Amino acid sequence: MTDVEIPKQCKAGVVVNEGPDFKVEVQMVDVPEPGPNDVLLKLNCTGLCMSDVHFMMNDWAVPPMSTFGTKCAGHEGAGVVVKVGANVQGWSVGDRGGVKPLWDVCHNCEQCYTGRENYCQKGVYTGLVATGTYQQYITSPAIYTSRIPEGVPDEVAGPIMCSASTMHRALIEADLRPGDWVVFPGGGGGVGIQGIQLAKAMGMRAIAIDGGDAKRDLCKRMGAEEFVDFTKESDVPAKIKEIADGIGAHGVLVTAYQAYNDSIKYIGDRIGGRIMCIALPPAGAINLGTDPNFFAFKNLKIIGTLVGTMQDTAATLDYARRGLLKSVAEVRGMSQMAESVQQLRRGEVAGRIVIDFNKD
Repeated sequence: MTDVEIPKQCKAGVVVNEGPDFKVEVQMVDVPEPGPNDVLLKLNCTGLCMSDVHFMMNDWAVPPMSTFGTKCAGHEGAGVVVKVGANVQGWSVGDRGGVKPLWDVCHNCEQCYTGRENYCQKGVYTGLVATGTYQQYITSPAIYTSRIPEGVPDEVAGPIMCSASTMHRALIEADLRPGDWVVFPGGGGGVGIQGIQLAKAMGMRAIAIDGGDAKRDLCKRMGAEEFVDFTKESDVPAKIKEIADGIGAHGVLVTAYQAYNDSIKYIGDRIGGRIMCIALPPAGAINLGTDPNFFAFKNLKIIGTLVGTMQDTAATLDYARRGLLKSVAEVRGMSQMAESVQQLRRGEVAGRIVIDFNKD
């Protein structure tokens, strides 16, 4: 592929009435022109992530999307390069590429030098500062575009850009070992279900907490050793302790912010337990902590973790290529995009929804 016909306009899920009563409308927008160091991607798929909803609601302590002139959320895109900028080397038309929560970083700070570019203070967030993956044609800095290997379909690769790479980073930073018990509150959600698969692939023993038979079946199918239904279990922390050797979990990866209030209880009597703070609640909604004596006597660690790095994305794509990270997505067409976003907002989605730009 050396010459691809690029349209003047493309499909996009545009946020309307930004704020608590936002909605998404499918509109036609102009196709952007890549800068000299960018590639132009034609996205085939975008995942829908709860972070998109927070950006569109503007309930985090960040400026609204409109501050940056951004109309499209989304940060889980997978597609193909259709044009390369004048200075770009190493990318060709026809190469497969993906866009992550960070659109670009400075590449010139302590965090970027040490492989922790997910904490770059000059990072540009996709779907907030830069046009997001709800738009079919978008530009992406060539240096920070992720390569998608053959054998990983776009509907699988899209969610890997955020949810899987984020969970991979959290599991690495938790310093957990094979055989450790890891609890996933909200395990049936799009992020948690990726974590369950990765934990199993790394030799850990996953316990999912969620509600309903559909999420039970999904979590068990994807590798959860145990499932605790919070709608049926009267004392969830006690059940977790019973399952985890009668002691408690080695790690808790919080992907649903409502679970922060009970997360410390899941550690039980375990020494050296870790709670990984992944879910980002609305500003000021949650405070996490307990008696400092508990921290001291239990050697408890509460660790914040952000999105994945380029390395995490490459690693999780390789898990998928090897068949160890499977699709948990329901693929829908553009006509279902608006309602799908609202279903996600209402907490009605098991696993992940992926929008296929080529499917109506």
